[in-house]
Amino acid sequence: MGIFNSINIAATGMSAERLRTEVIADNIANVSTTRTAEGGPYRRSRVIMRPRVEGPYWRSPFLPEGMDNGPGKGVRVAEIQKDSAAKNRLVYDPTHPDAILSGPNEGYVEYPNVDIVTEMVDIISASRAYEANAAIIDGSKSMFQRALDIGGR
Repeated sequence: MGIFNSINIAATGMSAERLRTEVIADNIANVSTTRTAEGGPYRRSRVIMRPRVEGPYWRSPFLPEGMDNGPGKGVRVAEIQKDSAAKNRLVYDPTHPDAILSGPNEGYVEYPNVDIVTEMVDIISASRAYEANAAIIDGSKSMFQRALDIGGR
């Protein structure tokens, strides 16, 4: 393991959390968007992260078979996917230009599946993860400085 691996790993986490924060901000900004270019209301987006995998692994005898437990390489954003699990909100407003014109939901407007409380919890989580990665970088810098101080005596 190289001397700067801890900084590189934390930097990948910071980059991924920054993107996650931007996606959450986009969700919050579109909480009332009933019409998109694709058609229909805005769908909540979420960031899917995966570990970065490079090179051969060493195997730990203490972890279950099949787990990737090699030296850490950080995290990467695998994709940004639309959340189709949650249903869109229906609000009765027959005067809205995007109101449903016929069928059992006539007069209702379909709003995005964005929940502000969930988004706020997610943005706090992303912010704290970013701060934790920044603390790792600061700790690594302090450790390197201390090693230089010891070696300089």
